[in-house]
Amino acid sequence: MEEEICRDLPLVLSSFVDTFVDFSVSGLFLPQSSNPNPNPNSSSDTDPLPSSPQLATRYPAPDRLIAVGDLHGDLQKSKEALRLAALIDASDRWTGGTATVVQIGDVLDRGGDELKILYFLEKLKREAEKSGGTIITMNGNHEIMNVDGDFRFVTQAGLDEFRVWADWFCIGNAMKSLCDGLEKPKDPFFGIPLKFLGVKEELYHSIRCRIAALRPEVVVVGDSVFVHGGLLPKHVFYGLERINEEVRDWINGLKGRFSPGYLRGKHSMVWLRKFSHELAQNCDCSTLEHVLATIPGAKRMIMGHTIQETGINGACGNRAIRIDVGMSKGCINGLPEVLEIIGNSELRVLTSNPSYRDRLEADRKGGLGLLLPEHGPRQVEVKA
Repeated sequence: MEEEICRDLPLVLSSFVDTFVDFSVSGLFLPQSSNPNPNPNSSSDTDPLPSSPQLATRYPAPDRLIAVGDLHGDLQKSKEALRLAALIDASDRWTGGTATVVQIGDVLDRGGDELKILYFLEKLKREAEKSGGTIITMNGNHEIMNVDGDFRFVTQAGLDEFRVWADWFCIGNAMKSLCDGLEKPKDPFFGIPLKFLGVKEELYHSIRCRIAALRPEVVVVGDSVFVHGGLLPKHVFYGLERINEEVRDWINGLKGRFSPGYLRGKHSMVWLRKFSHELAQNCDCSTLEHVLATIPGAKRMIMGHTIQETGINGACGNRAIRIDVGMSKGCINGLPEVLEIIGNSELRVLTSNPSYRDRLEADRKGGLGLLLPEHGPRQVEVKA
């Protein structure tokens, strides 16, 4: 009995240290994941970095599907958006049951709560798993920019947040190194440059912490196609599964220093705006139709990236649904909204904005590519 206790002591210590670091950084206790080792590069089920679930590109249509747009470092607005869909309660616990949630990317930049959001989404992922729910997080162009070393939109508060995480993580590693029964802790800064061109020297450490903490993923999922910016025929021809695998390997440092070409430039899948322009006549609906026709079972493409000041809306006969409402205070401080799809029924916009219908009608009269509620996503006012 004594030998068994001694044998298990290193793992108990490791779990305690990871929990200690998580709570010190985020104020959250992460529940144990139902998948005890979801990240192949992780040595424990309580890895202090938000972990990625088993890579998947296609998911079956759920009974209830919720799409959440760009969050950009605003934890309060993120929680308000989730409450609109009754996914969390007043104590921030998962109440979404078996719902599937897709967050379209751009958690990073423009705000100071980025790491707290990553931790919060990880907590909800684990809680949702226990209820049969699913939370899918995707990369946006700002996640890709950060991994690429482009920090133009990073805030000082965001840098400070990641620096504090790295300090606690290094403390945790030092604690683990005192135990002979554990492997040597991994260095979170391994392979990260010591200097960054165009960046003030005093910010080097914070930026290295930021890169070290990133573990985002790219996912295109469901009977609806989710992508941050948009897909072109060349992306589908190249292979959606192939893209996801390659991006995962690149983020993990296995595919060179710079991002693949399909993630860079205005025609890339995280920067594209062909289907997101407010003016309907400027949306390339014919290309969209071609793309959807080449993806079996696809009915629509759901995108973020381009702020829709009038709220979530549809274009191209509702084949393009645009869900970035700029809710972060670092963007336009828009009122939170989420998209809901129940089975194969109509799409609904869950909004906290009582003037949505009036604005929608006014903008349509002004020539914007928005759809009236009876033709497009239906608006439902909800108290956040």
